[in-house]
Amino acid sequence: MAEKVFYAMYDDDDILKDGAKHLVSKGVKVSEVFSPFPIHGIDPIIGLKNTRLGIMAFIYGLTGLLLATIGMRYFMVTDWPMNIGGKPNESYLDNMLAFVPITFEFTVLCAAHGMAITYMLRNKILPGMPAYNPDPRTTDDRFVIEIRTSENSKFSAEELNAMLKETGIVELDQKEI
Repeated sequence: MAEKVFYAMYDDDDILKDGAKHLVSKGVKVSEVFSPFPIHGIDPIIGLKNTRLGIMAFIYGLTGLLLATIGMRYFMVTDWPMNIGGKPNESYLDNMLAFVPITFEFTVLCAAHGMAITYMLRNKILPGMPAYNPDPRTTDDRFVIEIRTSENSKFSAEELNAMLKETGIVELDQKEI
């Protein structure tokens, strides 16, 4: 038997959240939610785990801090020491306070770019990567909940269909995979 996938479309994010709460309270596992913008509060409703993007941002920030420190020490102390404003140029520690703004900015730069690239790789949204969207209207003004029968084996397709119609959907699409 082929797996059925239900795509329940909503026209309001609050109705989608209420519908997701209703479905989850009955024991239905929601596979995915597609929306044109982030829906705050939907993650705990459908059971998504917290992201580790913050940990990665910290690692990217530490990388930026390390690269900035090594680079400034090499450029301003080892390779081409210059007397700028009467500051000593014999060691990095003597000049460290002058390098704080550069260190901060490079740390933020590396953390921001690293997070953005990690986010795009993880969600497969870089150019050339295969992205999946069940309905193009979810990039404009519609919201879709995806429910798979393989993840909800205790319910029949008819029961899932009936439960979805109770949640205030605008449109229901059913596909076999």
